[in-house]
Amino acid sequence: MDSDADVNMLEDEGLRFSTVQKGKGKASEVTASEPQTDNNLPWVEKYRPVTLDDVVSHQDITSTIEKFIEQNRLPHLLLYGPPGTGKTSTILAVARRIYGEGYKKQILELNASDDRGIDVVREQIKNFAETRTLYSSGFKLIILDEADMMTTAAQAALRRVIEQYTRNVRFCIICNYVNKITPAIQSRCTRFRFSPLPIPQVEKRLNRIIEEENVKLTPDGREALLKLTKGDMRRALNVLQACHAAYELTGETEVYNCTGNPHPSDIEAIVNSMLTDEFTTAYQLISTMKTERGLALPDLLNGAFEFIDTLHLESHARVYLLDLFATIEHRLAAGASEKIQLTALLGSFKNAVEMSVKA
Repeated sequence: MDSDADVNMLEDEGLRFSTVQKGKGKASEVTASEPQTDNNLPWVEKYRPVTLDDVVSHQDITSTIEKFIEQNRLPHLLLYGPPGTGKTSTILAVARRIYGEGYKKQILELNASDDRGIDVVREQIKNFAETRTLYSSGFKLIILDEADMMTTAAQAALRRVIEQYTRNVRFCIICNYVNKITPAIQSRCTRFRFSPLPIPQVEKRLNRIIEEENVKLTPDGREALLKLTKGDMRRALNVLQACHAAYELTGETEVYNCTGNPHPSDIEAIVNSMLTDEFTTAYQLISTMKTERGLALPDLLNGAFEFIDTLHLESHARVYLLDLFATIEHRLAAGASEKIQLTALLGSFKNAVEMSVKA
């Protein structure tokens, strides 16, 4: 009796081990033994659109793709635009619309985290494309996410695969920067640009999630969240979830603390000091605030850029400041010293004040 129990236990252990090991520990295999509930998911995945009607904004794009599907004439697609605007969600909703809930068996999805050199195009993509499908649509779907990270050689090989296997598969190429996709591939796809989401549309979706998750968010916190995310739904949900986990009540200060962005009041104090205080006094104040608040000079630059729109400056002084902002940001990106560039920023404000006075 004990031996039978031991055998069963060993078989269970072996089954569990093989389930975890299969596919080098991919999440899809591990979840077979440890199912995830929706409560464990990040809100970005939990509230990802299921149908094309759920996709925020871009009704013109979704309606066009819907007509393609109804007529069974889906072309190769090229979806491009800033992150968090619904590109991946749209194509996954399209796959679910065509194939139903078992859509994952009929698609090959490769991301920038996967090896996507010329060998992957020649082997993995080509092998998937060669086989026919039994579905009524008559084709399978290959999704290449963040395709602007693909090498030029891989894109050249992909061009030929797209031509050769159009009867069996449709390609959907997703990227942030369309200029990094070779013209030969662009010409073979129908292009759709996903622009940053309108703030009212983002707010509408956030309101629904706030209600469902019982998030305590103040009006100024909501305004700060919408201002910081700039039409990026993914970032909005991530920041909202982080603030909800960290604070009982989320206000403007909590949102800025959570994202690491400088608070508008700090930016106002720094800019006013650069405009009115003596050079050494202003420099010491900014250095102290940078240390105490943990501020970085690029963040100060972005904050000052937005704040000077509210200042009354002469047009030539404003142009001078904006030009210096761009130069300092370029120097910082090239690895220049923050201390030296901070003095350059301070000097540019002093010059702008003198230019305004002389005018």
